[in-house]
Amino acid sequence: MNISLKGKTALVAGSTGGIGYATALEMANLGARVILIARNEDKLIQVKKELEEISNENHSYIVADFSKPSEVEEAVTSFLKTGGPVDILVNNTGGPPGGPASEATPADYVSAFEMHLLCNHIITTACIPGMKASGGGRVINVISTSVKQPLPNLGVSNTIRGAVANWAKTLANELGPHGITVNNVLPGATQTGRLESIASKKAEKTGSTREEALAKMAQAVPLRRIGDPSEIAAGICFLASPAASYISGINLPVDGGRTSSL
Repeated sequence: MNISLKGKTALVAGSTGGIGYATALEMANLGARVILIARNEDKLIQVKKELEEISNENHSYIVADFSKPSEVEEAVTSFLKTGGPVDILVNNTGGPPGGPASEATPADYVSAFEMHLLCNHIITTACIPGMKASGGGRVINVISTSVKQPLPNLGVSNTIRGAVANWAKTLANELGPHGITVNNVLPGATQTGRLESIASKKAEKTGSTREEALAKMAQAVPLRRIGDPSEIAAGICFLASPAASYISGINLPVDGGRTSSL
């Protein structure tokens, strides 16, 4: 089975930590040239050095803050003029703050919509012409299992993730004739900074410790453990590979079996 990414250029968002970082490393291991994008240049420089230790593929980075869609558009468009085209795009950014949907403000929804759907759309539409010109490409969106089963106390996230999933399915239908696949990866409980934050808030509300909150999360997973970012990255990289050439328009849960629906 061919899962080599040799000769491909991959743009990986949110790539200085968590799932994005793990994905960047694995794609470099599989032979891809990796373009990192995040807001902290110091961290981007450090991750780029790590990629260069894996392979000499002219890895690079883009500095952009996803809370500012216009900045993302300018930075990505400018880079693609000289550094493109991109064969693989991984849309990924940190989730919105937790809390009930009924207590969220309109501004909370607007902010999440801009960071997730609008920035995903801006980057994707910037990459599409190059993918079309090369005869195909891969777009992979890192969302959440809330697409299939809304999660308690993540009202804004549940709402916005669903919008991104439907946007992606629409794109899969539109871009299929051009050989471009569009898929979503739905991580479950994964050892990231966001999960640590959620566990800390749960512990504060229940009077337990963060470790106890994490253990309780693990018990809700059939595999009885929290996932590692590298395990999510493996699913992303498979969908980016030649082996997944006939897979498009799907939601792939990588959650240890936690999601109750099919």
